[in-house]
Amino acid sequence: MKRILIVIALAALAFSCTSQDPYGYVIKDNKIVYNVPPRPADQQSMLGFKCDPIENVRVGFVGLGMRGPGAVSRFCYIDDATVVALCDLFEDRVESAQKILEKHGRPRAEGYWGEEGYKQLCEREDIDLVYLAVPWQLHTPIAVYAMEHGKHVAIEVPAATSIKECWDLVNTSERTRRHCMMLENCCYDFFELTCLNMVQQGLFGEVVHVEGSYCHNLEPYWDQYQGDWRMRYNREHSGDVYPTHGIGPVCQDLNIHRGDKMDLLVSMGTDAFKGQETADSRYGKGAYNYANGDNTSTIIRTHNGKTILIEHSVVTPQPYSRMYQVQGTEGFANKYPVEGLALGSAVPKDVSIYDLDAEEYMSDAAREALMNEYQHPITKEGGLAEKAKTVGGHGGMDFIMDYRLIYCLHNGLPLDQDVYDAAEWSSLVELTEVSIEHGSMPVVMPDFTRGEWNKTEGLSFAMAE
Repeated sequence: MKRILIVIALAALAFSCTSQDPYGYVIKDNKIVYNVPPRPADQQSMLGFKCDPIENVRVGFVGLGMRGPGAVSRFCYIDDATVVALCDLFEDRVESAQKILEKHGRPRAEGYWGEEGYKQLCEREDIDLVYLAVPWQLHTPIAVYAMEHGKHVAIEVPAATSIKECWDLVNTSERTRRHCMMLENCCYDFFELTCLNMVQQGLFGEVVHVEGSYCHNLEPYWDQYQGDWRMRYNREHSGDVYPTHGIGPVCQDLNIHRGDKMDLLVSMGTDAFKGQETADSRYGKGAYNYANGDNTSTIIRTHNGKTILIEHSVVTPQPYSRMYQVQGTEGFANKYPVEGLALGSAVPKDVSIYDLDAEEYMSDAAREALMNEYQHPITKEGGLAEKAKTVGGHGGMDFIMDYRLIYCLHNGLPLDQDVYDAAEWSSLVELTEVSIEHGSMPVVMPDFTRGEWNKTEGLSFAMAE
């Protein structure tokens, strides 16, 4: 009886502590229900938003530690963009990035450093786009500051680490009329792009279930994160703290907020077996209680009756995997651990009842022929696929992402990813943690479009006339 009273008291406390928070939640009918604040009168939806064409996109980079230098190098291959400013906490990193520009025959940029150097960069009048590659916890504050100063922003993943930050991005973008794109590069990998085209061409029939993940043993990389910020985040938070590589591509397959929306989420994590062992090894036995489970699994149901499985695992030894799986009424695609396509009646072949065509992957030759046939139109444009593979960046997908960002700004087109994508995909950081903390209680996902999730008919990548 005492235990029951304690549970009731804790539930009441959770209800009373969060119900007054405009970005918080209440517990109703055994579900966690987040508030969706009404759109202020001075804001407009950013669905389909496009700005005036920018002849030459002037870019300022903030964060030159791990991913920033690669982005600076890639931008040297984009004709309609100029790097005008560089910023980092440390002056020597700024100078290293200057050498990248010089190597490519580009002029040196204005340099800024220190904890508030980004403010000086954002306050410049000659910058159109601020490109952020800083620790997760700084993504939203700097992005908001940049938009407040009239800049479009591109933010490394995840764009936000809390529901409040997700709303901060949405509200600031809507109010300032500035693009806010999360740099989800996995949406631009060749397999995912081709499968997206196949989905849109109906090759898989009705897509009913998709899967994505970030399963990557980070043991060799923990020390590379300035100030130990990534390990600290994992040891202090449960849930899927890095969901967007998995959720991004499959949300595009399902037309999330373009005809469907994520309705309900349930998340569950293992205990921190290897995680605690890793923390004990790094900091001393018992110095910290490692919060995040070794594996987190999240299942999401959409309004249109589809399901999504997302997983996160970064401490156990295993081959790298983003899973990426598409199940449809007429076919199936899978990227990890092996790339494979299995189609039903869409690809006729002579089979017996004991060798049904969709019960095994098609041959490598047949798959390659089909992938070539359904290559996504944006990678065909001007030989982009070949150039991307030459320039590089995770096999070329980073360059395609950067190229498309500048292409859309240069031509005054809607971006491939909008601020609602950034908010929806990043929201899993908090939503999965809250679900786990409440015994894997279902979470009713907030609608960041404020009821406009079905006003756009399908995902499309804009192309200039």
